[in-house]
Amino acid sequence: MSINPKPQSSLLTFILLLLLTSAAYSSSNHPGSDEESDDLEQLLAVDEQLQQDLPLHHQQSEAETVSRAQRIVLELSGDNARRVVGGNEFVMVLGYAPWCARSADLMPKFSEAATALKEIGSPVVMAKIDGDRYGKVASEMEIKGFPTLLLFVNGTSKAYTGGFSAEEIVIWVQKKTGAPIVTVNTVDEAQRFLKKYHTFVVGLFNKFEGSEYNEFVKAAKSDDEIQFVETSDSEVAKLLFPEIKTSDVFIGMVKTEAERYTSYAGSYKMENILEFLSKNKFPLITKLSESNTAWVYSSPVKLQVMIFAKADDFQNMAQPLENFARRFKSKLMFIYIDITNENLAMPFLTLFGIEHANKTVVAAFDNKLNSKYLLESDPSPTNIEDFCSGLADGTIPQYYRSEPVPDNENASIVTVVGKTFDELVLNSQENVLLEVHTPWCVNCEAMSKQVVKLAKHFKGFENLVFARIDASTNEHAKLQVNDYPTILLYKSGEKEKPLKISTKLSAKDMAVFINEELKPRGGSAKDEL
Repeated sequence: MSINPKPQSSLLTFILLLLLTSAAYSSSNHPGSDEESDDLEQLLAVDEQLQQDLPLHHQQSEAETVSRAQRIVLELSGDNARRVVGGNEFVMVLGYAPWCARSADLMPKFSEAATALKEIGSPVVMAKIDGDRYGKVASEMEIKGFPTLLLFVNGTSKAYTGGFSAEEIVIWVQKKTGAPIVTVNTVDEAQRFLKKYHTFVVGLFNKFEGSEYNEFVKAAKSDDEIQFVETSDSEVAKLLFPEIKTSDVFIGMVKTEAERYTSYAGSYKMENILEFLSKNKFPLITKLSESNTAWVYSSPVKLQVMIFAKADDFQNMAQPLENFARRFKSKLMFIYIDITNENLAMPFLTLFGIEHANKTVVAAFDNKLNSKYLLESDPSPTNIEDFCSGLADGTIPQYYRSEPVPDNENASIVTVVGKTFDELVLNSQENVLLEVHTPWCVNCEAMSKQVVKLAKHFKGFENLVFARIDASTNEHAKLQVNDYPTILLYKSGEKEKPLKISTKLSAKDMAVFINEELKPRGGSAKDEL
């Protein structure tokens, strides 16, 4: 018998995608020596090559970033890595490989973060190492993939768990090195803060003391993703959060999207503040990327509506989708996936039997219940709204894949698909012997030959139908099989509890088993093949 994973489930595939996309990411300023500068020049050549592929209007800002990297980011080598990591309290290291596309994407963001951290006086040394060239040193630093981000605190590494924009890197580093909250006292400081941070939590406190403030500080230290800012000036608070309606203690969240300002209305306890952040940190519609799958999966809202569409088509749908997301907030999470990005879209779409798609698809996954749903009608705003309402109310039936209904006329072995499982197996008045197989199963072909022999042997046997189903392309709520091939005998009147026949049995032994189960009392067995 060949043991194989059961047909991909939504949760399993999401976790697999999560692992594949996030495993590559794990995570003051010293000028280098002449030798280190030579190494840096080699890295800059990689960055400059990357620039050549960028649109012209991006090249100036990227060139400025590279220039800053030359002054700020230290290039590690086999000679200086141990000395730098062991000789500084905080060292943030980017392990990269010149051939790695994700490394190339992260390098300018890392350089931008290094510049921002220097400007605010951070003591963190920002460094990078070519893990391909200096493999031994990289291995000693526990760099196991590319890119990898690690923070070394007094020589001990801490895995990076933040996001991968420059702003997210800065926030994470600041929080891990003793500065979880930015204090803003004046309007000028607030204006400068707004130029640097786009998503943040603001706290207004008359005095930076007391139980409410202490809970705010604990929440800031516990959260790794969002910048916290505090002020005791109501005018400053109004600039940071224009919709504030009090001069008393206040907490609010600011985001750069349609739902920009969200006030906190819970009790001032760390756990409640963090729960508020986890429910409100996401945009109304989150665009899935290779680097944010872990972040998306961390959402406490496990029922997730996914819109697979081309960029232009999505823009035409954006406004009604934002309205739906606002209406179903805390019940449904809305995620947009560019359908032209096959690496992102197809692992999900294949769960619905969709191998090629060039039109908008609306689907949903419940990562808590391990179930999936599909909008099978036209994805118009009205139909999407009805689909979302049904999801929120629990009235939308789960989706199960099925091949088209085949023609079984004169077939000695009936082909069952997802759509006909009820009719041909569960609701049939006859006994049904069902062979469950998959294309990837190494032992299924041999078992199919055994079933063909049995079907010929039992031809004309009263009330016995032989059938088979391809579990890789057909699903049913009551067909839960974990290994292939599987042989199930559904006895008439006992369809809810099918008998599993061992695939280790010979055809003759299977025939004996079938006869014993199906022959009338006092009847004769037909067990000789």
